[in-house]
Amino acid sequence: MTELNQASSTLKPARELADLPRRFPGESAEYRRARNELLAEEIELRRHIERVAAQRRALPLGGAVPEDYRFEGESGPVTLSQMFGTHDTLVTYNWMFGPQRERPCPMCTSLLSAYDGEMPDILQRVAFAVIARSPIEKLAAFKKERGWRHLRLYSSAGNTFNRDYAGEDPDGDDVPAFNVFTRTNGTVRHFWAAEMGPWTADPGQDPRGAPDVMPIWTVLDMTPGGRGSDWYPKLQYDNAPR
Repeated sequence: MTELNQASSTLKPARELADLPRRFPGESAEYRRARNELLAEEIELRRHIERVAAQRRALPLGGAVPEDYRFEGESGPVTLSQMFGTHDTLVTYNWMFGPQRERPCPMCTSLLSAYDGEMPDILQRVAFAVIARSPIEKLAAFKKERGWRHLRLYSSAGNTFNRDYAGEDPDGDDVPAFNVFTRTNGTVRHFWAAEMGPWTADPGQDPRGAPDVMPIWTVLDMTPGGRGSDWYPKLQYDNAPR
C-alpha cells in the first residue's frame, strides 16, 4: 500500500465530517440536509484534488528541453534556463497575444490580472514567466495599460517555444498553455503541461482544466447562477463596477 493510500485509509468518512452541527440563522431542516449532502461531496472533491496533486508530483522525469530557447524580456534577451533565477522550478503561461492580434485574449487577461496580484507569493516558491509571440514592446505596453506590476513578460517571436510546448501553428491562432519545467544539475526538463482542451471537454461545457486555474470561475461556481452560458470576461466594461 502506498503512503497516499495509507493516509486515505485513516481518514474519517466525509459524510461523518459533514454532519458537524453548523447552522446559519433562519435555515430550514430541508436546507441543512441538502447542504450537508453537498458538504460531503465537497470534502470528497478536496480529497480527490489532493490525490491528483500527489500523483502529479510523483511523475517520472520528463523530456529534456531540446534547446535553451532565447526570448526577449522587458530588460533584454534571456534564455529559458535564465528564467529560473534561483529556483529549480519554472512555470510558463502562453498568453494569447500573438502578432496577428491588436488586443490580447480577454480570458487570458482575466487570468493574468488575478495572477499579477498573487505573483509576490508565487515567486517565493517558483519562477513564473508569461510568454507571447508579439514583440516585447507590445506586451510591455499592455502591461502598463493594465496596471500589472509583478508579471514577467517575454516575447517568443524569434523561437519555436510556442510551437513546441503549446502546439501553436506559427501562422495560425494562439493557444493558451501552462507548462512546468525543472532544472537539476544544469539540465532543464519538461515536468508537466495542461493537456486538457476542447478534445477532452464534456458535452455542454467550455474547455477547462481540473482544478480550474481561473479564479473568476471558482468564485462564480459558488453562486446560484454559476458561470452562465453566455458571459465571458472582457478587456473593459461600459458599466462601472458595483
